[in-house]
Amino acid sequence: MTPRPSAAEEWQPVCQVAELEVERGATALVHGQAVAIFRCADGRVYALGNHDPFAKASVIARGIVGTRGEVPFVASPAHRHAFDLRSGRCLEDSHVSVPVYAVKVVEGVVLIGSRKQDDAA
Repeated sequence: MTPRPSAAEEWQPVCQVAELEVERGATALVHGQAVAIFRCADGRVYALGNHDPFAKASVIARGIVGTRGEVPFVASPAHRHAFDLRSGRCLEDSHVSVPVYAVKVVEGVVLIGSRKQDDAA
């Protein structure tokens, strides 16, 4: 008998990629966590924790998407802190970050996986 993978190892389908507006956030409940999902103009899809550590509110999905140089980011609507969509790190305060989740698109379906581990830890 094959053991069933834990929730952390499973990919959860959340939506069709076409349902995500470009450079607008959407929220999904993934393995019990509120996750903000973004599709950028280059077609890449990112997933971050939806909780803004500065505002102490679940507002990241309502943020403004942009780039600084080569860095895609979302700016929280509460205090405008920008978070790197790839790493979750705050661009104004590198000691602060939000969780980042693994993302893949398979046959047009966005799948969210486990929370990525912080490389700096």
